[in-house]
Amino acid sequence: MPGLTPAQTRSLRDRFPGDGFTAVPEEMCAFGADASRLFEAPWAVVRPECEEQVVGLLTWAQDEGVPLFPRARGTNVVGACVPRGGGVVVSMLRMNRILQIDAEDFVAVVQPGVVTADLQAELGRRGLMYPPDPASVRISTIGGNVATCAGGMSAVKYGVTRDYVLGVRAVLPGGRVLHTGGRNHKNVVGLDLARLFVGSEGTLGLLTEITLKLLPKPEATASVLAGWPQTAGALAAAREIFAAGILPAAMEFMDHDVLSAVALVGEVPWPEGTGAALLLRLDGGREALAADLERLERVVRGTSPSFMRRGLGAQEEEPLWEVRRLINPASFKVAPDKLSDDITVPRSQVRETVEGIRRIAAESGLTVLVFGHLGDGNLHVNVMHDHAAGDGPRALQVKGRVLELVLSLGGTMSGEHGVGLTKFAQLEKQLSPLELELMRSIKKTFDPSGLLNPGKGY
Repeated sequence: MPGLTPAQTRSLRDRFPGDGFTAVPEEMCAFGADASRLFEAPWAVVRPECEEQVVGLLTWAQDEGVPLFPRARGTNVVGACVPRGGGVVVSMLRMNRILQIDAEDFVAVVQPGVVTADLQAELGRRGLMYPPDPASVRISTIGGNVATCAGGMSAVKYGVTRDYVLGVRAVLPGGRVLHTGGRNHKNVVGLDLARLFVGSEGTLGLLTEITLKLLPKPEATASVLAGWPQTAGALAAAREIFAAGILPAAMEFMDHDVLSAVALVGEVPWPEGTGAALLLRLDGGREALAADLERLERVVRGTSPSFMRRGLGAQEEEPLWEVRRLINPASFKVAPDKLSDDITVPRSQVRETVEGIRRIAAESGLTVLVFGHLGDGNLHVNVMHDHAAGDGPRALQVKGRVLELVLSLGGTMSGEHGVGLTKFAQLEKQLSPLELELMRSIKKTFDPSGLLNPGKGY
């Protein structure tokens, strides 16, 4: 198995003194995996603390022909930062400073290792907001969110990460530093190179600074949790809400199996027999919000829910949203292993997608949890199984059938986690030969030797 030469190891140790470098297997173990549970041991791990170190690293890597695998917290579920094939893992977590918040320009400049929730908390104290809120918001970083174009529960109203990236500083292979975009909220001069990095899965360059667009923080929020005996009731309510001209800040869907799983880990507010639920959030001015909430509840009541509960303000809303946060830990009460997918379909195809997934699950004999961001058609699909009991091949078959169903309905195999390793073999089912050719030619322009996160994305 190839690895670093003694000379290469000494060079990296000199560039990253102290614990900025490690090649100790026990210390590197956590850097070989992500939330996909895939693993491959790195040759070494480095932790840059400034752009100068990143420039030196990428110059050295190109001269030496050593692959680099950038990563932050590793919360993605597709193996996007697993060092498959071997190489040096680059942890960006020590570049974690908020460099500037400008309430007049409505921008923030941050390093890639800033935790998303930490940025949001600091902005909130200043009456500002950065809307993207992936489920991992409390631990994932801005750099990782940019690499995968993270979305989250607020995407239905506010959009995803790409809608908030105004500019980046990135170090390209060979040590070239690209500063593209800036603080302007509008800019149509040339190609949008800054957004090209969004969703690139660390294959084009290492980000050292990111300039983000901000919004004013809404004055007030309110949430509604409602349930129906059947999935059709929840989906009908979602259609009626949009038809009434209401645009929620979040619209989360949970199917029957998800509700049953959550009930295994704590008290739940819904009555027995609830088959599906919607969790909705509104935001805006305090006076306007009261009227919007009344209108939302009137629309929901018109679809005959079996229960409905409201929360005004963070203290009352928190118990409702805790239900949503419990889904991941609750899933492991169903089975010890899962294959996670995030798929997106046109809104008109959500019902057929959910029903199709349920048919596939029933035929396989496995439990498949379906939940997620209903407002923009982005559903999370967790295929629960017991790998030790021999369920692995069956689970992979279910995953493949779900992807085929999604593509047949005009959907996409990934809405916010990227492609990584787990979906790479399926690319040609969604992307045309011309699309792939263009993407690979762009990759070669940025990274001629193919050293940055090889085997990922496209």
